[in-house]
Formats: sequence, structure tokens, C-alpha cells
Amino acid sequence: MRSKKPKHTVEYLSGQVIAAFGRHYSVETASGEIVSCVMRGKKGGIACGDQVELQLTAAGQGVIETIKPRASLLYRSDAFKEKIIAANATQIIIVVAAFPSFSEELINRCLVAAESEDLAVLIVLNKADLAGPTQTAMETLSLYRDLGYTLLRLSAIKNVSALRPYLAGHLSVLAGQSGMGKSTLLNALIPQARRATAEISLALDSGCHTTTHSQLYRIDADSAIIDSPGFQEFGLNHIKSENLGWGFIEFHPYLGHCKFNNCRHINEPGCAVVLAAQEGKIHPKRLDFYQRLLR
Repeated sequence: MRSKKPKHTVEYLSGQVIAAFGRHYSVETASGEIVSCVMRGKKGGIACGDQVELQLTAAGQGVIETIKPRASLLYRSDAFKEKIIAANATQIIIVVAAFPSFSEELINRCLVAAESEDLAVLIVLNKADLAGPTQTAMETLSLYRDLGYTLLRLSAIKNVSALRPYLAGHLSVLAGQSGMGKSTLLNALIPQARRATAEISLALDSGCHTTTHSQLYRIDADSAIIDSPGFQEFGLNHIKSENLGWGFIEFHPYLGHCKFNNCRHINEPGCAVVLAAQEGKIHPKRLDFYQRLLR
């Protein structure tokens, strides 16, 4: 009687995605080895920060077999497509600048996305060495500080030491428009990152895209930061309209107290949110942002 051949057991390695280039990924294994990977089949949807299992196919190369369950997933979406920004992040750092001008609507959209994934929020006002523009920017941003969000002002070209304590124990993701100085900030924190930077267009009052892919950088054993390409829009198509109000923290005490269960907080009678705004408990600008998002 012939003896059966022992079945070949496939050995899988665990690791974390530290860079995403389209459908190609860099994965850092537990031993610190960097493996260049593709995803099994034609599936994509892998992000920086993902914990994965992979199979080696050659020296330094492998195939990602599975994505482990995520603690959070930060992404933006419109009616046609989704763009994953980061997985398993615990904090979003919204970087704005005294110059060029920043979009307040974009801040609000980032805040809604952060609240929907229960992420800590830090708003960083960069280029604080520009005294006049910084004062103007602080007047705008005081609304978010008064809501309870941490607001930190600094100049990435001078000193970023004030930011370091906020990074401890977090997987942070840098988010914001192009031209806000995210790459300069990252290079100051982690000199070996060597992220490209670009000049600001005075005529267009905007920056140029210099970051082309997401990358994770380790700060210490318990802390890391993900740099993502700048964006000018942040779609929230994946958040259902009935859940949108929960993205506005000052709405929370009033949600569920409207006259109608399906209240959209626009002009319905007995709306607790609108009444709170009329009484000065909710800033009218925030209610306006909410209503515009809803539409």
C-alpha cells in the first residue's frame, strides 16, 4: 500500500502595509523585512496601515492573501468611486496654512469623516511665522477650537517640537489640501522621509501636488504617521444622510429630540437642532455646512 505524500503547508507572514502605489504595496513584516507585494486576484482596496497576511513568492516579493479586520478606515467617496486614505488610524491631523488660503468646507468634511470613524482630531495651522495671515486664520479656526478640537499653530520650517507630544501612541494620518505644507512638516519630523516640496502659486493661491502615494513612517515603537497625497475635495458619499448629523459633535445633545424621527434638520417643525442654532447653542455656519452637505 502506497503511503500518502505529506501535504505541502503554505507559510504565511504577517505584516503592515507601509506604502501603496496603485496595485503594488510595500509590506513591513514583524522581522522588519520590506516585501514588495501585489494582491491575490484583481482585488484592490488595500491601504497604508492595513495589517495583512502574505505569502512570499521570491526574495523580497510576495502576494497579499488576506486583510485583517480593521479598527478604522478613513476614505473619501463621490457617486462614482472611493479613495481609501488610511486603515487603522487612530488620529487625523488636518493641516491648514496661513497661506495659501484653506477651504473651511474641507475642514468640516474631514471632521465628519473623523467622527464617523471615531478618530481623534488635531488641527494644525502651519506657517505661523506669517503674522498677519496667521491672525486671520486663527479667527476662522477659533470656531473649531471652541467646539473642543485641539488647535495647534506652528511653523514647519522653524520648529515642529510642539507637535511631537500629540503623535505619541497614535497612528496619525496627515490630511489637507495641497500647499498646506504637509510634506515640509513631515520632513521636519522625520528627515529620512525626504518628501518632495513645491512652491506656492501666488496667482492661483494654491499649492501643487508633490506627494504621489501614501506612505507610513515609524516615529517609535508605538507611534507612526501616514502621509497622503493632498486633495482639494473630500467626498462623503459613503455616509448615509441619516447619520450625517453625528459628524457634528455639537449636534449630539439634540439628535433624537426632534418632533419627527426622520427629521433632516433643515426646516421641519419642532427640530431640536435648528432650535438650538436659533438659541445660539449651535453656530449658524456649522448648521449651514451640515445642510449643504445634506443636499
